[in-house]
Amino acid sequence: MNSIFKALNDGTRREILELLKVKDLSAGEIADYFNISKPSISHHLDILKRADLISSEKKGQFIIYSLNTTIMEDVLKWILTFKK
Repeated sequence: MNSIFKALNDGTRREILELLKVKDLSAGEIADYFNISKPSISHHLDILKRADLISSEKKGQFIIYSLNTTIMEDVLKWILTFKK
C-alpha cells in the first residue's frame, strides 16, 4: 500500500493515470502530453508499474500502458473502511 500512496503523491503520475483512464497509450504518446524529458516519463511509469497502478504490454515495437482499475478499486475499498 505504501508504494501506491508514494506513486499517487506526484502530480505528474496522477496526470498519467488520468490519461490512461481515457485510453491505453505508449510511453511516447504519454510523453507528448508533458513538457518533461522522456527519461523522466519512463521513471514515472516505472513507479506506477511497481505500485501495480498500471500494466504494460508489448505490441510490436511499442509498449502500451493501461490503467489497472482493480488496484484502484482495492485502494478505494480500503479508504472507505475508515468511513463510519
